[in-house]
Amino acid sequence: RELRVRTTLGSISSAFRGLRVPPGVGLASQVVEERRPCWTSRYATLTQVPHDSTIDAAVKAEGLVSLLGVPLLADDEVLGVLFAANRFEHAFSPEEISLLTAFADHAAVVLQTARLLARARDAADQARQAYGELSRHVEAVERSSEVHNELTNLILQGGEAPDVAVALGRALRCHVKLLDADDIGEPLREAVDRSRQSGRCVAVGDDSFVVAVVGTSGLTALLLEQGEVDFGPTEFRTAEGAAQITALLNLKHEAMLEAQKRVRGDLLADLLSDSPDRRADIDARARAQGIKLGSLRSVVVLSVPSAHRRDTFHALRPIGGLAGGHAEHVVALTGDTDPHKASRRVHRAVRRAINGPVLAVAAPVADVTADLREQVDAAAACLRILPSLGLTDTAVTTDEYLPYTALFGPGETRVEEFVRRVIGPVLDWDAEHSAKLLPTLAAYLENKMSPVGAARALHLHKNTVLQRMERLTQLLGPSWQEPDHLFRITVAVRLARLTKRP
Repeated sequence: RELRVRTTLGSISSAFRGLRVPPGVGLASQVVEERRPCWTSRYATLTQVPHDSTIDAAVKAEGLVSLLGVPLLADDEVLGVLFAANRFEHAFSPEEISLLTAFADHAAVVLQTARLLARARDAADQARQAYGELSRHVEAVERSSEVHNELTNLILQGGEAPDVAVALGRALRCHVKLLDADDIGEPLREAVDRSRQSGRCVAVGDDSFVVAVVGTSGLTALLLEQGEVDFGPTEFRTAEGAAQITALLNLKHEAMLEAQKRVRGDLLADLLSDSPDRRADIDARARAQGIKLGSLRSVVVLSVPSAHRRDTFHALRPIGGLAGGHAEHVVALTGDTDPHKASRRVHRAVRRAINGPVLAVAAPVADVTADLREQVDAAAACLRILPSLGLTDTAVTTDEYLPYTALFGPGETRVEEFVRRVIGPVLDWDAEHSAKLLPTLAAYLENKMSPVGAARALHLHKNTVLQRMERLTQLLGPSWQEPDHLFRITVAVRLARLTKRP
């Protein structure tokens, strides 16, 4: 094996400092191989062992002539070689060899003792480290068991996701945050996606970890910010288990809310039904859901895209009362005594949920078992005409548009007959010739019966408008601009445009 000079005494150069002795080379290798003292009275003429140029140069630099080497033996193991050297030619006597051998034996004992002490210290350090790791593992297992027991109780007692976060944070002595879609940005989004695919905790920065909550809507992940406890495999498994419990509780909660929505939707459908049998025990069924029908004082009818119905019902849950679908609309019964307040509150909640325009019309309710259907029909009629008035995102009440709801309520057929009787020829001409007499007539009336104003509003030449006015006179008769006749034509034109007739 290779030897190296560790220390020297009495040297005059640095040539021996850290000098390497290759295996099988020089007097030192001979001492190791033969396990006995070896010497030479003149190193330069030594031929019994191979020489090395580096070693020879070091010997020459020190001016050494005669060398004696003895092995450092400990339990038949050669720890090294102890050398004595002279700068003159010298034949070493048996006494000198014995003395150096005694020094070597003493040094070997010291070295062996130091090695044993170092090994003992290493063993003690390893034992302490193993004990510390075992203690930390036991503590981690105890924390995991504590969380498991607490989460089991949460399942049995109907706990929710925030309860899981509190229990997990208390056990792992860290801060736990519930994340929803609005909380997730970069780099959280990438980490949540990787966690969702692997089912494992994923690091976010140096001291934070995220674990996905799969199979639920809304809640998407748990974010853990490391605190007093260093996270290891046991802590990660605990957090992953907590995420699964969170998903389970959330699914259970969503299923309960969905069942509640169906039951409350059925209650609303029964209230709007024409069948007395469906309302026979309506009060008792409502009380079973924790609802007092007498406290519901406003009804709000909403126009939302069908794709957003689910989000709409979710947004209406915190408001309370009843909600359900009716025809092409969503109907919500609330406890607000002021329909204006009910309309604005419902509109605000639903618009935030679907992130788009919403039409909401509210009406007062005196007795939900008696006049609800009438008020819903009035609000629905109002909803139908709002787009014709240029309104697509607003919250109003039926009282604000009472003249229109009176016209477009149950007697809407009479309105249609009136329009046909007054301007039917104009409507027919437009339909048969793909013409635009009705828009021209409307622009003429809205611009104080000025052909120039109508032409400007329609972006047409004045002569074009005048030609159309001649056609209108042919269809409506020469007296159509007389006051009484003109009033009826004005009303009919407005009604025709509100109902979007061709």
